[in-house]
Amino acid sequence: HRTARCSRRQQPLLSMPAQQQQQLLQPQQQQQPLRQAGVATATRQAGPLDPVPDYAAIDSQPLNQLVMALFRRKMVAAIGNDSQLSGYDAIIDLTRRLNASFREARQVQLTTRGILKSLFPAWLPGAFKVMFSKPLPEFSCKLNALATALTCQWLMGPCKVNDVAELDDGSVGQGMGVLVERCRYLEQAGCASICINSCKVPTQEFFEKDMGLPLTMTPNYEDFSCQFSFGKTPLPQQLDEAFSTLCFQQCPSRAARYADCSKQADGADCPNVLKQDSRRLVLRD
Repeated sequence: HRTARCSRRQQPLLSMPAQQQQQLLQPQQQQQPLRQAGVATATRQAGPLDPVPDYAAIDSQPLNQLVMALFRRKMVAAIGNDSQLSGYDAIIDLTRRLNASFREARQVQLTTRGILKSLFPAWLPGAFKVMFSKPLPEFSCKLNALATALTCQWLMGPCKVNDVAELDDGSVGQGMGVLVERCRYLEQAGCASICINSCKVPTQEFFEKDMGLPLTMTPNYEDFSCQFSFGKTPLPQQLDEAFSTLCFQQCPSRAARYADCSKQADGADCPNVLKQDSRRLVLRD
């Protein structure tokens, strides 16, 4: 298998639980300027300042344990090796390994989309598109919003179904949204490129291309909330504010690593967030 491109001093850090990594990294990031080529020279404070919530109650639920175990197996199958960590820390560790395994951010996005597809029987996404999404789009959006809120709290933390303020036609999508109150995945990864390349882009593409439903995900890097808006077409990446962010202070991997992001690594925006021209976006269907 392909291994992460990190120094020997970084290897012990990557094997630590995600929360412990953040505690070790944060003081260094505030005191040491970044002068390396291809590294973000400007950073931002991202996320809440209060302690990380206790997710023990969520992690102890049998359904959440089952879904987490399934997701982990699919990640291991895609990456080719498992993590030595357990529970949610293993999910974050595997995510970082996935992001470090490719030379291009687009490969990370496509691989993650493949992982999402592998969670379901091969026939299900296509059948759902034909039987539900096309003839019953409003019902399908509400159904997926409810399913997301019920089955994804182990990954994202507490979330609830809400309304989409404005769909493509200007109407309100009642019960077609999901509000993630404080994204556990984003907070423990501590990385804007993981949010974009391993969550937002592949999830939006999975629902649009595989399930037949438009989805816009709007992460808030101030409080780490995230709004899912089923039935709403995403903005072009050049216009989406989520793609234009400084690198997080707590990010453990600020060095530019992706060839397809090299022209964007100007020291301002996160050097590993791929902002593609929608006219050139090539999807693997």
